Amino acid sequence: MSRYAHPAGSRHAEVLPEENPPLPPEDLNALDPKVWPATSRRVEGELTVGGIGVGELARTHGTPLFVMDEEDFRARARDYSTAFAGSDVYYAGKALLTKAVARWVTEEGMKLDVCSGGELAVALAAGVPPERIGMHGNNKSVAELRRAVEAGVGRVILDSLDEIDRLESVAAEAGARPEVLIRVTTGVEAHTHEFVATAHDDQKFGFAMSTGAAAEAVRRTLAADHLDLVGLHSHIGSQIFDTSGFEVAARRVARFLTQIHEELDVTLAELDLGGGLGIAYTSVDDPLDPKTIAAGLTTIVQRECEEAGLPVPRLAVEPGRAIAGPAGITVYEVGTVKDVEGIRTYVSVDGGMSDNIRTALYGSEYTGRLVSRVSEAEPMLSRLVGKHCESGDIIVHDLYLPADLRPGDLVAVAATGAYCYSMASNYNHLPRPAMVAVRDGDSRVIVRRETEEDLLRLDVG
Repeated sequence: MSRYAHPAGSRHAEVLPEENPPLPPEDLNALDPKVWPATSRRVEGELTVGGIGVGELARTHGTPLFVMDEEDFRARARDYSTAFAGSDVYYAGKALLTKAVARWVTEEGMKLDVCSGGELAVALAAGVPPERIGMHGNNKSVAELRRAVEAGVGRVILDSLDEIDRLESVAAEAGARPEVLIRVTTGVEAHTHEFVATAHDDQKFGFAMSTGAAAEAVRRTLAADHLDLVGLHSHIGSQIFDTSGFEVAARRVARFLTQIHEELDVTLAELDLGGGLGIAYTSVDDPLDPKTIAAGLTTIVQRECEEAGLPVPRLAVEPGRAIAGPAGITVYEVGTVKDVEGIRTYVSVDGGMSDNIRTALYGSEYTGRLVSRVSEAEPMLSRLVGKHCESGDIIVHDLYLPADLRPGDLVAVAATGAYCYSMASNYNHLPRPAMVAVRDGDSRVIVRRETEEDLLRLDVG
């Protein structure tokens, strides 16, 4: 049997493994604009992003290398701000947060969502106005809440009865009255991976509406002397393409606003519907554009509130992946090409699960290409893997690369701008990669590469 792909026919079942990966693309050198950053081009065979070639980037900054297309990122931020004009658009910092990214977000008119003291520290260090920051987290510590209150964070999203009491104590001590939202779970099952579905009742986030916990949280917060309840928050999950879940959640939360008004004579002025909309990691993914999303959500909330005779609350959304994900790629150098006869070829690169854990964690799918040159060789069924001591150290499960791939070639994986650097680790004591921003033919380091000295500096034993 051959390791090369063949068209469907008499040998098709022999060539492809049991999991039946898709047939190879017609052109191994093509860059699907739905998947790759907006400024991606091939110039004399080499991939360029932001007007600069990956070869130059690799020589200057080394590999693995996170590359962020700054213009792509900013354009997506503007698209969301325009689509949701009149609403608050928070960039979800957990997707990717550096000081440079925080400044891009602020300069494009967005607010910023953080979910830990560390993310808050980055935002403040970048000069983000604290009143434009919202703070999430299911287990915020006293220290994190105190810092948020002292900094003057614009919104704190409450996630438990313990936290209501904790923030009330912190606010009383500071003589402050922070504006807060209550995170509710709507019982909507998002069509996504179990680990990133967040609106069903059996999980750690928020207050369930179905059990009465959400109503109790509202009463408890309204009774607090130092908390100003301004609205509700709902988030149903991540990497979602079917907006029906958002629509059902929006309808249920809008009805809960009506219940609060009728039972407690309180009209809440804000409704945050979270984020989680999917992006194209592969050519088969079909994400919705921001205008379609905005129109659908706005219409639902307006209709529900008008029927109940309530003023329409100010909406907020929290795109993160949808802005950062498509703007980023990861560039690797090929180290080993190992043919497993009759199955596939394993292509090992100089990174892996320490810079992209999502494949191992969620079974995520990605698209990759040979980017240092073009090749007319036949397609080779490959598995792109890292250099870590784990069989599960897989970046792309099934990928077609040219059969003449060799050590020293550069391979890039698309749509790695979100949740790759954020979830990076030092497994096997690999220093984390650098990140560069590219724009108009220039590159600049926005996160420097870690060194062995960085790793040893923390080891005080």
